[in-house]
This record gives sequence, C-alpha cells and structure tokens, in this order.
Amino acid sequence: MTCKIRKARVEDAKAIAVILKTSRQSAMPYLPHDHTPEEDHAFVRDVVMKECKVYVAEDNVEIMGFIAFKDNWIDHLYLLPEAQGKGIGSSLLNIALGKANEYQLWTFQRNTAARAFYEAKGFKVVRETDGQDNEEKEPDVLYRWKNEVKF
Repeated sequence: MTCKIRKARVEDAKAIAVILKTSRQSAMPYLPHDHTPEEDHAFVRDVVMKECKVYVAEDNVEIMGFIAFKDNWIDHLYLLPEAQGKGIGSSLLNIALGKANEYQLWTFQRNTAARAFYEAKGFKVVRETDGQDNEEKEPDVLYRWKNEVKF
C-alpha cells in the first residue's frame, strides 16, 4: 500500500477522529468507548490539532492513519485496521523520531501489538501502572526512546 505522508490540516480532523475510534475499537475492544463521534471530532479538532504536530498518511482516496506528537511525547499513533502491517505506522513514527532525540509514550499493557511495534523500534519500558490515573482505568506502560547515534 503506497501512502503519502503530509501535515494534517484542520479539515482532516473528522477523518482523524474516525481513525482514532475505529483503531481503538478494533485493537482494544476491552476499553470503554464512551465518547460520541461528535466528542471525538471536537477532541481532535480542539485539542490534538492545536496542541500537537499532526501528520497523516493517505492513499489516493482516504486518510489511513495519523501521528500526533509534541514536546518529546508521542500522543497518538493510530491506523485503520486494514492499513496495519504495511509500513505506514513506521513511516509516521519516523516523522516524529526525526524531529527530536528522545520521546516518551503511553500504551496499554494489554495492547500487545502496539507494545511489540514500539519495542521493535527501540522503545524501552520505563514503568508500568495499574491504570488508576488514566481515563480508561486500564493498566498502562510508559515507554521511552532515545536516539543512540553517536557522532
């Protein structure tokens, strides 16, 4: 699957919100999915798009995935289920990794596919929690990546 990576535009917020919800429901059906599509759209438009650098991967028809990052944090990296395993997530992640020497991110402990992906990219576990401090109350794990290139 060939995708073009570009900076997200405000008009992409609705498509990004659909990817966020679809991906989470597919990969993590154990999570509560309490937000309406309108709430997801508002969150992406009013929070993610304003606070983060956001890039999307699109084929000739639609946006297939996105990454949102800021201040050495990867806040979101989600793909449509049919786009997974095709190198799109790696391409999006590489955009962020090329812009800083260190990043952190959270994922859920049960999200084994995401954990394997990040660990394959060099992210290391910093700590695990019982999830009491996240909205979903789901045990999570903090990862850190450092650019180990020495000059």
